Amino acid sequence: MQKDLLKLLDLSREEITKILNVADQMKYNQKHNLTHNYLAGKTLAMIFEKNSTRTRVSFETGMYQLGGHALFLSGKESQIGRGEPIEDTARVLSRYCDGIMIRTYGQDEVETLARYASIPVINGLTDFAHPCQVLADLMTIREHMTRLEGLKLCFIGDGNNMANSLIVGGLKCGMDVSVACPEGYDPDPKVLDFAQSASGAAFRLCRRPEEAAADADVVITDVWASMGQEEERAKRALAFAGYQVNDALMELAHPGAMVQHCLPAHRGEEITAEVFEQHAGEIFDEAENRLHAQKAVMYLLMGGEKTL
Repeated sequence: MQKDLLKLLDLSREEITKILNVADQMKYNQKHNLTHNYLAGKTLAMIFEKNSTRTRVSFETGMYQLGGHALFLSGKESQIGRGEPIEDTARVLSRYCDGIMIRTYGQDEVETLARYASIPVINGLTDFAHPCQVLADLMTIREHMTRLEGLKLCFIGDGNNMANSLIVGGLKCGMDVSVACPEGYDPDPKVLDFAQSASGAAFRLCRRPEEAAADADVVITDVWASMGQEEERAKRALAFAGYQVNDALMELAHPGAMVQHCLPAHRGEEITAEVFEQHAGEIFDEAENRLHAQKAVMYLLMGGEKTL
């Protein structure tokens, strides 16, 4: 296992599978009241430069359930928000804590933090990648479909951090991946380069959502304007008109296809209320699995892989 979780591009298929297997065990343990203090006496520093509901609650709850403690550090209230170099923050927190989770804007900030920290660093979200969310997505798909390899995953919407991480995670796990984005909203070029060179699974970048969704086993979407893009909302609403997950689109997918959404959802924009509610069970399983997937990551990075 890598020292850090910065992006799924860094992980092998075997490492992703190991995280998912441990996440399944963590979920089983919780459902059967099998509590284990794998991280007893350990502390996770959580740096938030972007607001959050699921990320904060799932990491904080996960640390508690594993016997450890989580510290919330707001970017506005800590020295990092006042201009302290990220290199110094990394070295100071490494003297106090056993791990760092950061939710921020630039991927370079996370990479620098990891370079100077002597403890594990977990990417809770950047504008480039959302690895913890996609690990939860893959866990949920495998729960409902019993496998990942050979399935077709379709993403409709902005080529953002979710699209980037879904492309990488899906292809590495042997899934065919199709993405539909408007012109000018494509996934990151580094991710597209990886996708074109990936072996064992097919990748397609489409302009028409109908083309991407055809025969899909899993249909995934996200908001059209992410955090920090609020001023672009009107412009994006025009650009993404027609990129909605609705009944007509789902009729093109494989019978019994799943729907996933990382939340929060804007019903009536990227997804209709009808489709959302039809697949609410899957979507909220996905939300719950953030907890179990992240517990697996923290256990593997911070717990010394004690016997489960």
